[in-house]
Amino acid sequence: MMVDHLKILDEVIDEHKDHNKWEETRFEKIKRLSNTLVGSIGQKFTERLCASLEIPCEFPANLRGVRSTQSPWDVKISQIDFELKTATEDISGNFQFNHIRYHRTYDALLCLGISPDTVRYDMWTKAEVTTGQAGTLVSMERHANASYKLTKRAVQLKNFNQFYDDIIELAANLEVSRRRLN
Repeated sequence: MMVDHLKILDEVIDEHKDHNKWEETRFEKIKRLSNTLVGSIGQKFTERLCASLEIPCEFPANLRGVRSTQSPWDVKISQIDFELKTATEDISGNFQFNHIRYHRTYDALLCLGISPDTVRYDMWTKAEVTTGQAGTLVSMERHANASYKLTKRAVQLKNFNQFYDDIIELAANLEVSRRRLN
């Protein structure tokens, strides 16, 4: 017996279609990408944003000088080693910033939240992250303490018109903290 298996799969996919809040929006294409590529987009966006704002920005490199994917920190902005997390808005209006790790060596956490038509951010020192001031971190694995998730609503994140000032202020505050420790 011949059946149109492709038509059956189309019907099943249509029954399970994701929420359409991203259809025909400015950043619709990002929803078709893997989470790894979304993270890469966050890195390139950060790099180009910093260049346009004339803020020093660099990424870790391996011994051959090639951008490293394995490092305790993801991006250095104005001498601040950041863990960088990028997330897209879910159907509930939340961002799930995944795989935040305490055990890595970094100064601060930078989260980029991409909505259908805008992008927002916030940043916290590692001390603020570890003490819960950045928000509640939830373990991503049952009975494990290596990787956490931070959930934020769009209204809890900032517009990019504050980014430059926030970086300058954070760098100054971290420098004061470093001096106190020495």
